[in-house]
Amino acid sequence: MSQKHLKEAFISNLNGTSLLEISLGLSLAPLCLLCRGLLFILHYLHYGKPLRSRKYSLLLDFLVLVSPLLFSCTVLSSVLFFVPIIIAAACAGIFSKIYSQRRHETRVPFRQIVKGFQETYLDPGYIPAITVFRVYVNVLTSISILAVDFPQYPRRYAKAETYGTGVMDFGVGAFIFGNALVCPEVRQKPYVPQPKFSSLARQFFSVWPLIFLGVGRLLSVKSIEYHEHTSEYGVHWNFFFTLAFVRLAASLLLAIFPKTKSWVVAINLAVLYQLILNTTSLKMFILHGSNGRDTRVGFLNANREGLLSLFGYLAIYMASVQVGLWLLKCRNSVKGWTEAVCSLLLTALVLFVFLHVSQAYVDPVSRRMANLSYCIWVLAHCLTFLICFVMTDLTLVFTKLLVKGSSVPCCWNVVKPPNASTEPETEAVPIGGEGKLSHICLISAINKNQLLFFLLANVMTGIVNILIDTIHSTTAFTLCILHLYMFFNCLIMYILHAKNIVLKFW
Repeated sequence: MSQKHLKEAFISNLNGTSLLEISLGLSLAPLCLLCRGLLFILHYLHYGKPLRSRKYSLLLDFLVLVSPLLFSCTVLSSVLFFVPIIIAAACAGIFSKIYSQRRHETRVPFRQIVKGFQETYLDPGYIPAITVFRVYVNVLTSISILAVDFPQYPRRYAKAETYGTGVMDFGVGAFIFGNALVCPEVRQKPYVPQPKFSSLARQFFSVWPLIFLGVGRLLSVKSIEYHEHTSEYGVHWNFFFTLAFVRLAASLLLAIFPKTKSWVVAINLAVLYQLILNTTSLKMFILHGSNGRDTRVGFLNANREGLLSLFGYLAIYMASVQVGLWLLKCRNSVKGWTEAVCSLLLTALVLFVFLHVSQAYVDPVSRRMANLSYCIWVLAHCLTFLICFVMTDLTLVFTKLLVKGSSVPCCWNVVKPPNASTEPETEAVPIGGEGKLSHICLISAINKNQLLFFLLANVMTGIVNILIDTIHSTTAFTLCILHLYMFFNCLIMYILHAKNIVLKFW
């Protein structure tokens, strides 16, 4: 077999992993974020000033936020259950050190601290959990698209062939979810009157880079005979095209139907699509082509997975718009966000129950078809992932209140209550403290140029695969390549952020 066929076989005919293992893997990112935030606060407690060095902050961010994820999906994948426990224990140890040192300075009872925390007001104009969610989906995707070509990346984490729940299967849906959370229809102020189809017109203009990137990827892959998984999207289709067409179709639907009812549209889309899959020959067509022997003759046959899975991804997008609208409701207190977490958690639990029923009586999860079970699975896990980030932020807010003046990049700002303008200065962390740290935050750096980061990761993945025989790489060499690859991508984003450069011109 040629190198191209060897690599294609290496990522084909896989069946995914368990929902529990994916949940354990997703818990790592919030724990890493918590550990990094606590380290920033501990540094302030010891030295009386925030970490200002750009070099050390980049190194800290990479080692704590990115490196554990690289290890967990390679050499530590066989003991993944213990990794979250170890990081959680480290977080508990750091918090205990912060609290014990703070208790020596002030004798305020713990119950009073908790009461004050519940009454704390947060900056309503920024929800860091949404930013962190989108950045981490991008980071995890960037790690996986290269790591999957190395033998140290477990085959069960790669995309499943037909049915199954691989880590990379989740990543595709999470990308759609993250895009919908910040779409123009969600960010549009409710009290600002706008023409009904204005968002649709803006989306037509804003998706051209995705179309351009999709065409560029298609031409480059075909011209250099790069290995590709045909049953993923088809012969000519790719994820850039999926993103572009889902955004356009969603904007059209949101121009027709009230955006506050986008969840109704999502349910109808997903259920109707599943009914058609089960009652017609559409499922057989997607899996085996029009002749039943996996023909790729004709545009529809050649790209049937990419074209028909658009209905499932569109359902995920519409449901995610509803989540975005709900998250942006003005909740400016810790108590309000605690109640929001409970509501999100209840919704996620209901979705997991529906997922069990759907898999048992309708159809197993299939990313290839983007069926009903896949839509429910993606939404349930995305909500769980988001909940973990909100809880992480609330924990960091509580810790910042213990250490007055401390700051954590990409964490909620503590502000005065709305009716406290005439009252004496409170002990809340000033907003300016966060702003000063924003320029040395890797999360903010990636967030500023997310599409560029994703594109750079794709280009670097291609270069590495062309230059290196990834299938026969040793463990030490694999870890070295993956760390250099991710550090280079992060460093480019960091430099652009430090120079305040945003490469977006559409």
